[in-house]
Amino acid sequence: MKCMSCKTGEMKPGKTTYFAQLNNCYVIIENVPCLRCEQCGEEFLNTVVAEKIDDILDSVEKIASKIFILDYATAA
Repeated sequence: MKCMSCKTGEMKPGKTTYFAQLNNCYVIIENVPCLRCEQCGEEFLNTVVAEKIDDILDSVEKIASKIFILDYATAA
């Protein structure tokens, strides 16, 4: 699959770190599955992963204090 950003690079499976700032805390989710462009480095999350991140953020916001770090594989 070609990159939608640079239009020349090839998208390859990889892992990324997702950062979010919520009302009362910062959340870092490590090892999130993504597609990464070999040319420009642009990262894309598929719909299933993005929806799972939304679910994780909803649950974390209720219990987190300031900084919350999780691994995608154990939280998903």
